[in-house]
Amino acid sequence: MTPSNRAALAALVAEATVDCYNDSECVTGFYTMLDEHLVLPFQTFVSGTEVTVSGIDLTAEECIAVICVRGQWRQRIPILDLPLPTPLPAGAQWVEAYRHWLR
Repeated sequence: MTPSNRAALAALVAEATVDCYNDSECVTGFYTMLDEHLVLPFQTFVSGTEVTVSGIDLTAEECIAVICVRGQWRQRIPILDLPLPTPLPAGAQWVEAYRHWLR
């Protein structure tokens, strides 16, 4: 990762967590940014199967998850486990910022 990429991610992290006092509030801050900026739906592959990412959710365990759909099959998976497609959907930088913050 280049210094400019790190700086861009740090700026996004700062924006998402600006008024947060603990990790729980930070997760909620990232959820809010993802909900506002990640353009849905988009296609990706999960375990070799093409799915449509149709929604985003904040679980009771304070994990950010996406809702993946294929036909009548629906499954929530942690956004940390979501393989992002190429080209990236608009707003995907917020997924990367969340992953960066968790490291």
